[in-house]
Amino acid sequence: MSSAHRFDRGHTDDLMTFLAASPSPYHAVANTAERLEKAGFRQVAETDAWDAQAGGRYVTRGGAVIAWYVPEGATAATPFRVIGAHTDSPNLRIKPLPDTSSHGWRQVAVELYGGTLLNTWLDRDLGLSGRITLRDGSHRLVNVDRPLMRVPQLAIHLDRGVNQDGLKLDKQRHMTPIWGLGEVGQGDLIRFVAEETGVAADEIGGWDLMLHSVEAPAYLGRDHELVAGPRMDNLLSVHAGIAALVAVSSSASLPYIPVLAAFDHEENGSQSDTGAEGPLLGNVLERSVFARGGTFEDRARAFAGTVCLSSDTGHAVHPNYAERHDPGHHPMPNGGPILKVNVNQRYATDGAGRAVFAAACERAGVPWQHFVSNNAVACGTTIGPITAARHGISTVDIGVAILSMHSARELCGAEDPHLLAAALTAFLEG
Repeated sequence: MSSAHRFDRGHTDDLMTFLAASPSPYHAVANTAERLEKAGFRQVAETDAWDAQAGGRYVTRGGAVIAWYVPEGATAATPFRVIGAHTDSPNLRIKPLPDTSSHGWRQVAVELYGGTLLNTWLDRDLGLSGRITLRDGSHRLVNVDRPLMRVPQLAIHLDRGVNQDGLKLDKQRHMTPIWGLGEVGQGDLIRFVAEETGVAADEIGGWDLMLHSVEAPAYLGRDHELVAGPRMDNLLSVHAGIAALVAVSSSASLPYIPVLAAFDHEENGSQSDTGAEGPLLGNVLERSVFARGGTFEDRARAFAGTVCLSSDTGHAVHPNYAERHDPGHHPMPNGGPILKVNVNQRYATDGAGRAVFAAACERAGVPWQHFVSNNAVACGTTIGPITAARHGISTVDIGVAILSMHSARELCGAEDPHLLAAALTAFLEG
């Protein structure tokens, strides 16, 4: 199928801006909130009573954000159309006692978050980002977006067999970044963070900090048909979901209540109060029903008619490792979004869900592709099965095909972000 959409470079340019401005889940949430505010959405607190007025609203909690738009004429039993995504990516995260040293090098102790592709973090210029929590309970974002740390690889002269035997990394000994020379003092890193954020060090009560590559996203290839950048898994889907939700919020009438749910902690199992296995999405949807005067019966009717597209990146066929892919399913960059299928429910897609997704792509004039894993290669999973099981709503797993998933720097087709956003927009319009 050929695309009815021409390449929207403006959308992809904006995606690269969003990626660069969102080095942590907390920045991704803040940037999402800023875009929603500009589109007329208003933030509501979970501790406040919610009203039944039409319009756009959003809730933030840590690294998660849920936004929805109540159209005029929506009843308590109006179903939802949900785009599910996640804000977190595999990386290196700062330990509670971060200051350490070895043989005259000042270093920072880190934990490995999610399924980190370790070698991609070697010999990169790394910045520091995340948030600090002050003693009064307030939060401050941290973004030291300049070369600050580095995980140095051992020179080939000291590891002559590395190219023959393969690189072997000890997660504890070999992944500790350096950030200077000299004696280390306990509290050095947090004092540095305090100076960078303009607060007193003794006011910092806690922190959620991580490292990020400071290399900017960029077009790649002879004809600039590819994009290389960090955290495409899964800020690409978050960005497309924002665009789709904002686009439909100007519609005169909608048969569904469109929702964007961007969770944290997908990369380590989603089991948190801001993860997909937590109660956040269910609470928001239920409170929306009840705010419009609904009963439990209305809630059940609304959920029964609800569909969720779980949008996460998937694997494009790798030209150097094609044997790792299913021989009959080779998704390509710029071929449109992929429909993910796994009969063992690593993905939530079934035939009915396929029909919903295909209809949305058809309405949008967007090409789409199938993805299924090689039977001999273990299949990953997403928030899709979790969302379906926890809330009892029909869920379909989709995404954009990329290379280098879980690398510090991933690769996608330059057209695919816009194609995904167009398909998501058509899905929310119903």
